[in-house]
Amino acid sequence: MDAPLSTPCNIQICEVTCDSFRIMWDMTTEDTARATHFFIDLSRKENRDPNRFKHRDVPTKLVAKAVPLPMAVRGHWFLSPRTDYCVAVQTAVRQPDGDYLVSEWSQVVEFCTGDYAMEHLQQLLDKAKGSAGRLLKFSVFYRNQHPDYFDYVRGDGGGLMRPALKDSSGSHGSPINGKLNGVFFSCNTEFDTGLPPKDSPYGPLRFQIPAGHLLNPNISLYFADFYCMYTAYHYVVLVLAPVGTEGDTFCRTRLPMLDLASNPFLTYTAPQRQGEEPLYCHASDVILEVLFTEPVHLDQGSVEQISGHHQLMSLTTANAKKDPSCKVCNISVGR
Repeated sequence: MDAPLSTPCNIQICEVTCDSFRIMWDMTTEDTARATHFFIDLSRKENRDPNRFKHRDVPTKLVAKAVPLPMAVRGHWFLSPRTDYCVAVQTAVRQPDGDYLVSEWSQVVEFCTGDYAMEHLQQLLDKAKGSAGRLLKFSVFYRNQHPDYFDYVRGDGGGLMRPALKDSSGSHGSPINGKLNGVFFSCNTEFDTGLPPKDSPYGPLRFQIPAGHLLNPNISLYFADFYCMYTAYHYVVLVLAPVGTEGDTFCRTRLPMLDLASNPFLTYTAPQRQGEEPLYCHASDVILEVLFTEPVHLDQGSVEQISGHHQLMSLTTANAKKDPSCKVCNISVGR
């Protein structure tokens, strides 16, 4: 009868990305020579089942032929970005009759997958380009809020709208979620008037600021996300960061940079002749969410009551979850 396999120990996880990781553990020299297969039990941390390892001789989710460690585990069909996972391993020797001689399960190790890498964001950007539509002129960025917000800004805020941490809305793997501070603005206009829409789900008061204060040659423009919320229309998240600031440094190694004068979403065109004004354009077929990474003073613009309705807050994108089934805005590296 074959000697039992020792229990794998000292489990180590390394090279973690949004949809892959490498795993290694300690085995005896004898077991390393004998093992023909590895069994990997992987599950989301929040779904931990105390009986998950009840049947020690039944392979669970992943079965792999034994390879030199560390072993790569990858696959967007079971790994998602920024998600806590639990993993345990068994070693096994396949017998002539097809059965397996298996070790005990190892200890359970927890780890968290990473954000989208630049290559994944480039895939998302390529998809977003196909939905942008033609460019329309605009002249102001705007931000709707409730009266209490502007009262706070004028009082305790000293007139400054200060950057706040980006929430978890949109793609789960976007590198700015929960990590980058900014002030959100809109710039979409109504097709028939060329003006900002009369309605807003964010509040009945609107701060408007001339476009040139936020979009000019001293600003870096980055693509951050492309998503929908089970609707026909899509959102593109862009970041505007003054050159050389902390926000610019954060984005430079994490997000694709866009050319201010030539991109499908938001453009600045310098005056061609003396006396001309710059030209500002936005994409017509997506809703732009523009995150400006520095404080903005109310004195740079004006606050007015919108002429339309303040719609239900349920229509906002605050902490909104991306539709994982949409073929237009999802890529093959988790959601």
